[in-house]
Amino acid sequence: MVEYSYEMKIPKDRVAVLIGKSGAIKKQLEENTKSKIKVDSEEGDVFVSGEDAILLFSAREIIKAIGRGFNPEIAMLLMQQDYMFEVIDLMDYAPTKRHLLRLKGRVIGQNGKSRRIIEEMTETYLCVYGKTISLIGPPEGTSIARKAVESLLDGSPHSNVYKWLEGKRKEMKKSEILGL
Repeated sequence: MVEYSYEMKIPKDRVAVLIGKSGAIKKQLEENTKSKIKVDSEEGDVFVSGEDAILLFSAREIIKAIGRGFNPEIAMLLMQQDYMFEVIDLMDYAPTKRHLLRLKGRVIGQNGKSRRIIEEMTETYLCVYGKTISLIGPPEGTSIARKAVESLLDGSPHSNVYKWLEGKRKEMKKSEILGL
């Protein structure tokens, strides 16, 4: 049997989250994905290997999601076929650290309002962490959420983005009802 493997790096402050209390998260992930995970907690290096390429890909995506700030329960949704994970690099939009903070604030909104609206309208999860904004959700919702986040990053007024999201949500509901 062929063994596949990935090597990746996650922020050191996310290593404990990946491992979990008494190794519970790491163990659950290894069982769910039939893989072996080795973590270098000093450097944040993660080595994952296994014989099932598809399950191993899921393990990699879950580890990346935890590394990008998601809690393990939400990251585990990536085990489902109809969920996807996307990362938006804020450095593509922010030339300076001050600009980066302002953009993160625009996406999060006052008391998390903007983030909450995007999540509710698109049925996705959004995480603002470090220099990235990450999304987990069904493909259509994730695509819409990404466009909404990118519009905010490009400077669109929040009200315009919310109106656009409202229209997209109606389209999504209509196609669900019609079974498209």
